[in-house]
Amino acid sequence: MRRISALRYALREACLPAVFACVFAYLGYHLVQGELGLLAWAQLEQRLDTLEREAVDLRTERQNLEHQVTLLRPNGLDPDMLDEQARAVLGYLHPQDVLILTEDR
Repeated sequence: MRRISALRYALREACLPAVFACVFAYLGYHLVQGELGLLAWAQLEQRLDTLEREAVDLRTERQNLEHQVTLLRPNGLDPDMLDEQARAVLGYLHPQDVLILTEDR
């Protein structure tokens, strides 16, 4: 009888620490692996860096396109830009231009 009583006492004493250990393990797992955990946060940071680099590239491309549009406006028409665009559209070459043909793949 004493053994059973001692076993019950030991189980009662171990119950509270076991519950705390389970809660701690549960919270620790979700701290790392959860939807808002450390790994998800690291992935979001990496995605943010990628998107910021894309935004810089797109801003640069937009500035280049805006500059080209400015050169083609009637009030500030650049003769070189006009010549380049006309040749590209019409397919003409200047007599001093060199044409290099490559195979289409």
